[in-house]
Amino acid sequence: MLIIGCDYHPSFQQIAFVDTETGEFQEQRLAHREEAEKFYRELAMRGVQVRVGMEASGQARWFERLQAELNVELWIGDAAEIRAKRVRKKKTDREDARHILRLLREDRFPRIWVPSWDNRDVRQLLWHRHRMVQMRTRIMNQLQAVALNEGLRCKKRLWRERGRQQLESFQLAPWASRRRRDLLQLLDRLNPTIAELSQAIEQEVEKYPAAQRLMTHPGVGALTALAFVLLIGEAERFGCGKQIAAYLGLVPEGRLQWRKPTAGTYQQTGEWNPAFLAGGSGAGHGTERSGVAEPMFPSGHATRTEDRQGRHGTQTRGSSVLDVAQAMGL
Repeated sequence: MLIIGCDYHPSFQQIAFVDTETGEFQEQRLAHREEAEKFYRELAMRGVQVRVGMEASGQARWFERLQAELNVELWIGDAAEIRAKRVRKKKTDREDARHILRLLREDRFPRIWVPSWDNRDVRQLLWHRHRMVQMRTRIMNQLQAVALNEGLRCKKRLWRERGRQQLESFQLAPWASRRRRDLLQLLDRLNPTIAELSQAIEQEVEKYPAAQRLMTHPGVGALTALAFVLLIGEAERFGCGKQIAAYLGLVPEGRLQWRKPTAGTYQQTGEWNPAFLAGGSGAGHGTERSGVAEPMFPSGHATRTEDRQGRHGTQTRGSSVLDVAQAMGL
């Protein structure tokens, strides 16, 4: 068996590997992608059993697909724990690769849970819809500002037929008129796209029994339920409900202010910042705390809801993150 410690970089990887049968040790630097792909494909053609260990990274999607195609055993490790296990202060690419190899051989490699490819792909659906909603919110807020500058304040009624007619009837300067027209055209294009993505999410929920059970809680919609299930993955990897709550960013930090304890911001021990979809890819892994995070969760604050559109956006609906947490018994 060939054990490989891989120090992965976007443009290259430094590897240190050893043959467990002969004890032969070698080091090599592989450029991405051609040289690295050739190296691993040659090992697969020779029928060599390979185990590769690397830190969690957000730019290694192609490399993970390659390992899966070649049936290579790929272990993803917690970058923070790998650094904590380092003894020598000297840090180079070669030392990093040797260090990962040493952890693999000594059975001390901090392996993390990695979501399946299907899981990741559905996360992309949620993330894409979230970004589309964000774009629509910005456009709607700009159009609300245009209406307010012309003395029209009708909030959500602006998006009804009469409100839009009033918005389009204002006599504006040439470039202001061009801006209004372009924003309305973008809004008209985004609405059907978001509706299509929302329908796709409802269809995906049917494939996840756990998400369907969450939706039995009053107010929990398909987006929230599906995001919870995809983010948590295998619940067995958590010791208790408190760990899940902290992982999702539902545990408020306490602080003393003028001798009075108050609730602060929400803690987050997972790989996603709660200010996102609060669902990268980036390309985050299940419990990685490094690399590019892939946001996914349907609310950045515990009081936000699924379809929050902004200050003057459409009416919010759905349930808050805390509602779903209560449904899960957190």
